[in-house]
Amino acid sequence: MKIHKTYNTLNINKNLFEQAQALYKNRYIDLLPFNGKIPAGWHIGTVSEIIDLHDSKRVPLSSREREKLDKIYPYYGATSVMDYVDCYLFDGIYLLLGEDGTVVDDKGFPVLQYVDGKFWVNNHAHIITGKCSFTVELLYLLFSLTNVKSIVTGAVQPKISQANLKKVPVLIPDADELEFFNSVIQPFFVQIRNLRAENDRLATLRDTLLPMLLSGEIDVSDLNL
Repeated sequence: MKIHKTYNTLNINKNLFEQAQALYKNRYIDLLPFNGKIPAGWHIGTVSEIIDLHDSKRVPLSSREREKLDKIYPYYGATSVMDYVDCYLFDGIYLLLGEDGTVVDDKGFPVLQYVDGKFWVNNHAHIITGKCSFTVELLYLLFSLTNVKSIVTGAVQPKISQANLKKVPVLIPDADELEFFNSVIQPFFVQIRNLRAENDRLATLRDTLLPMLLSGEIDVSDLNL
């Protein structure tokens, strides 16, 4: 039951994100509501205008250091959660974008992680929030639809530097437009976060009960399953 619940939650979240992504593409890439033309008051700028980077707060921990820590808060790398640790560096909603290692997918789009809550990050992912009316959710959609293959450097160890990331050209709508569209997409992301939290609760329950079941500490022989 819990395995099916987890699987369904992942599928629902994927569908929710793809719906929000389709809305973003329709409005800001294809410009269909505006007859394919950039409205007055919007402009083509660069990523530097719409993001704040928090990379200076990153603290990498070696596997030996992490071995000694209680497993409480997620420890993120460039592509995923690598481990869990007993302290956190960040608390809130952030976008992680791979800095080195695996930084783009096979089509050239950046590797992204939409994270919330308390967490730690090593030095292989850029830590991003928005400015100038761009929320983390808007940035997530924007970067998920922005091919960055041309800014990746390094033949052996692919890398997206801060400098190159900041130079990427992007369409920047006016503040009123961004406020409107953010109100449209926020319900999608609220549901995504709620489903994630439910999934985490189920995983914690599973990890707590399974050892007790295997050891016989909990007897389910009399249950009508």
